Amino acid sequence: MSLPVPTQATVYDAAVVGIDATEMRRYAVRSPASGEIIAEVADCTVEHAELAAENAQRGFESWRRTTAFERAALLKAWHRAMLEAKETLALTMAREMGKPIREARGEVDYAAGFLEWFAEQAKRVDGDILPSQHPDKRLSVLRQPVGPVFAITPWNFPAAMITRKVAPGLAAGCSVIVKPAEQTPITALMLAELWREVGGPAEVFQVITAERPAEISDTLMADARIRKLTFTGSTPVGKHLYAKSAATMKRMSLELGGHAPFVIFDDADIDAAVAEVMASKFRNGGQTCVCANRIYVQRGIFDAFAERLAAAVDELRVGQPEDEATQIGPLVSQAGRDKAQSHIDDALEKGARRLTVARAVDGLFVAPTVLADVTSDMRIMREETFGPVAPLIAFDSEAEAIANANATPFGLAAYLWTRNLGRAARVSEALDYGIVGVNDGAPSVPQAPFGGIKDSGLGREGGRYGIDEYLDLKFVSTRLDG
Repeated sequence: MSLPVPTQATVYDAAVVGIDATEMRRYAVRSPASGEIIAEVADCTVEHAELAAENAQRGFESWRRTTAFERAALLKAWHRAMLEAKETLALTMAREMGKPIREARGEVDYAAGFLEWFAEQAKRVDGDILPSQHPDKRLSVLRQPVGPVFAITPWNFPAAMITRKVAPGLAAGCSVIVKPAEQTPITALMLAELWREVGGPAEVFQVITAERPAEISDTLMADARIRKLTFTGSTPVGKHLYAKSAATMKRMSLELGGHAPFVIFDDADIDAAVAEVMASKFRNGGQTCVCANRIYVQRGIFDAFAERLAAAVDELRVGQPEDEATQIGPLVSQAGRDKAQSHIDDALEKGARRLTVARAVDGLFVAPTVLADVTSDMRIMREETFGPVAPLIAFDSEAEAIANANATPFGLAAYLWTRNLGRAARVSEALDYGIVGVNDGAPSVPQAPFGGIKDSGLGREGGRYGIDEYLDLKFVSTRLDG
């Protein structure tokens, strides 16, 4: 299978059944690395959203009647097609969101992993037989697909955030409409093309694109045929969507903002701890919802850890995302770049020390930075940075570290490094987060639940838990004749 790599002359239509492409208006997608137009995509309207909902309902009525084995076979074929198209998908992500090409290849593998996992999980959607106190009654519980799904996905993982939502939905028997981020629509459209190429029904998985998507989202949120919303994005937008879902009583999965702490105790292997912090903090240029945003280091090893972390960060290669040597690419937008840089400037103005070289960068690039003497009144301690900036804070006791780590309304991911088994158990249980990495800065895998608590959202994606978000329970009580 071959997909076109986006170039300035490439035009992509929305993957919505029945759209007249000749009458579509379009918008330009630009490279965050160069600012150049890399393609044009369909700029859909409310009418297109209504058409997508009609298609999704029709697709659901037929798709729900397929067997789990049929659905699994298509998901497996889609998985193989993704891996065959790995280089094209990776290059597309590098061009449309600035992800370093080596990381982009890893994302394709990770994203395809959800297709493989839920292909198997489709065949494990079973029910229950309940004991009855009446000899003439039989009691059972069925698990059935919730209905058409609306998925809103972010720009930072253009492939994985789609498959993590779409794969369990399709496996459960739901149809899915994806609205990708306006900055990164091309990967989503490529995934839809691969789905169709392996025989997946076009009405069952659709992608609707728009430069200003609020009206499209409002239309699908108000449509009672859409029975579930799954959203990854900021907490304010998630709360807004949560409120809007009440009118039609949609099922909700919300994976929202994070402000992850990484707690390093003084018994740590410092070099190993540095490596895990690097994996957590600087992956995707710090543009992940689970990356370490506050790094607490016990005072006895603070200076040694800070020195080694700063040295490692100074060695990071900043460059063009398609360069094989690049480790840090551009941030995705001017707003993202300005926020990350403002966090650095605010901290320095309030007394923080920069431990890394102040590299000269331009455009949407931000120099990878380590800060010491960080205090609670700095913006970086209250807000999610979403950039390559690592603030270090010293602490003295285990209780202090736990209290500081939990002193946030967010609860998505947290990390710690210790060689003490008892401490690892105590601290991981005490941290108020949905994901905890113990001596592990990159814990996410398709077979495990992903999601947070408090202002970081509700519901879980991934693992055997992820498919439950797309299933309703039906209790059946049958009285026997005679």
